[in-house]
Amino acid sequence: MFLPTTKQELKQWGWDRLDVILVTGDAYVDSPHVGVAVIGRVLQNAGYRVGIIAQPDMESGNDITRLGSPKLFWGISSGCVDSMVANYTALRKKIRKDDFTPGGVNDRRPDRAVIAYANLVRHHFKDTAPIVLGGVEASLRRVSHYDFYSNAIRRSILFDAKADILVYGMGEKAILGVARSLARGEDYRRVRGICFADRQKPEGFLELPPHDSVRKDKARFTEMFKVFQENQDPETGQGMCQLQDTRYLVHNPPQPLPETRELDGFYELGFQRDAHPGYAGQGPIRALDTIRFSLVTHRGCFGQCNFCAINAHQGSRVHCRSEASVLREARRVAALPDFKGYIADVGGPTANMYGTACKKQGGPGTCSHRRCLWPKPCKNLVFGHERQMVLLAGLANIPGVKKAFVSSGIRYDLILADKSQGADYLRQILKNHISGQMKIAPEHCADPVLDLMGKPGKEGLVRFKEMFDSMESKLATNQFLTYYFMAAHPGCSMSHMRTLSRFVQDNLKMRPQQVQIFTPTPSTFSTLMYHTGKNPFTGETLFVEKDPKAKQAQKEFLTGPPQRQQVSGWKRSKK
Repeated sequence: MFLPTTKQELKQWGWDRLDVILVTGDAYVDSPHVGVAVIGRVLQNAGYRVGIIAQPDMESGNDITRLGSPKLFWGISSGCVDSMVANYTALRKKIRKDDFTPGGVNDRRPDRAVIAYANLVRHHFKDTAPIVLGGVEASLRRVSHYDFYSNAIRRSILFDAKADILVYGMGEKAILGVARSLARGEDYRRVRGICFADRQKPEGFLELPPHDSVRKDKARFTEMFKVFQENQDPETGQGMCQLQDTRYLVHNPPQPLPETRELDGFYELGFQRDAHPGYAGQGPIRALDTIRFSLVTHRGCFGQCNFCAINAHQGSRVHCRSEASVLREARRVAALPDFKGYIADVGGPTANMYGTACKKQGGPGTCSHRRCLWPKPCKNLVFGHERQMVLLAGLANIPGVKKAFVSSGIRYDLILADKSQGADYLRQILKNHISGQMKIAPEHCADPVLDLMGKPGKEGLVRFKEMFDSMESKLATNQFLTYYFMAAHPGCSMSHMRTLSRFVQDNLKMRPQQVQIFTPTPSTFSTLMYHTGKNPFTGETLFVEKDPKAKQAQKEFLTGPPQRQQVSGWKRSKK
C-alpha cells in the first residue's frame, strides 16, 4: 500500500490521526530513489503513522489541511532537487518542464518551496506540531549561503522558514532520532545531523562568523565556508554555530553513516515503485522512466568536484549496500508485472565507486586538507572494480533479467588507475552493460579551468579514449562515448572555450551537445568562487563570467548556435 494521502486512505490504514505528515514539491512516487518516500517508509517501519501531501495547492488550504495536523511533526522538503534549480536555468529563465510533475508541466512547485510550504502550514495551523525541514534544499541552505537567483547572501533557511528543526544530509538516522525524542518528550537538540535555533551559544562548538558579517564581507564569507566544509566528515566533523539575528543557528555534528545492514534495510522496505494511483489521467511522470527499474548500490562520492553539491548532502564517503541486498531487490524488480527484462541503471552518484573506501575510515577520518582523486588518486584510497563486476554478473543471472545497464556516470580516471582490473571492467561494461553510449564527464580540457573544478587533466581523457576505441574496435559492440562539458565556470573565459573547442575537434572528433552552463548552487566551492571572484585555495583573483549573453556565447562556441548545430563532418552525441 502507498502511504496515505487522503482521509479515505487514512481510514484504509486503520488510523485516525498521523504522527508525521511529509510535504514535498514532487509528485508522490513511492520509490527508493525518492527522498520523501524513503523517509516515509523508514518512519513507518519504525512504527510511526506517516502520511504524504505532495505538491499542495498554494492558493487554498484544501491540500495542506486534508490530513489534519500531525501529532509529532511536519516534515517539509522541496523534492529531489532544490526548487530554484528545478524552476530556473543557469541564465535565470523559467524551466517549463518537470520530470517529477504529472504531465511534465512545471507549474506545481513554488519558488523557495521549503519556505513556501512552511508558511502554508503556519497559515492554516496556528498552533501545530514542530516543522522539520529536510532534503536537498534544506541541506544546501542550512548556513548562511550565496543565492544566485537573488545575487545575495541569505541566512539559514531554518530561520527564513521559521522552522523548528532542520535535518541535513541523507536523513534517515537523524529523522528517527528526532521522531523518537518528540514521541518520548525528550530533548531533540542532542540528535546529531540536525540544526536548530537557540539564544545561547553551545559550549565547545566552533563559532562561524555571524551572518551580518559574511553578508557584507566576502573574505569573512570565505572564512565561514571553509570551516563549514571542513566539518562534514562523520568522524571528525565538529559542532558549529552561527549568529543569525539575535539567535544562533546550532549545527550539530554529522550523523554516523549507516552501517551496511542499515543501508540495506532502507532500500528493501515495501516500496510500490510507482506513482500514487491518484495521478491517473494527469499525464506521465517522466522520472519513472528512469527510476522504476533502477537499483541504488551506494551513496556518496569522493570525487569532490568543486561545482558538485553531493559533498554537502550525501558526503564524500562512499558507503555501499551489500551485494546480497542489491540482488534481492533486483529479484523483486524482475517479478513486477510490467518489467520487460531491463534494469535501467545499477549505480550511485558515480557508478564505479562501488566497493571503494579510504584507509582512514573508521580511524582518524578522511582528510580535510586534500582530495581523494585530485590531482591524482590518493595512496590511501582502496579501490578496484571487482565488487561491481561480481555484482553485475550476479544481476545477469537473475531469471527475467535480460540486461542490467550502468547509466550512472563513470570516472574514467579510476579505470585508468586500476591496473589490475580496470581493463576487464571496461570490457565487461562495453559487452554487457551499456546501450550505445558510455557517459563520462571531463567537463573541460584547459588546465587552469580543470584545476578550479577539481577535475583531472586532459591527458587522462586522451588515454582513456584510446583505450575505449581500441577495445570497442576489437569487440565490435558499436558503442561510443558521451562527454559532458561545462561552460562559464569561474575562471573560464572565451579563450578557454576556444581551447576546448579545438581539443574536442582534434581529439574527440565530434561536436558535443551535452554542454551545461555553470549554475551556482549553494554550498559548493565553485559557487564561493563565483560570489567572491577569488580562488579560495590560493587567494588569486579570478575572471568570473556573469553576463548571461556571454555565458550563452561560451556554450555556443562549443555546441554551435541552435540553428546551426547540425554541422557536416561532426559526430553528434546522443543523450
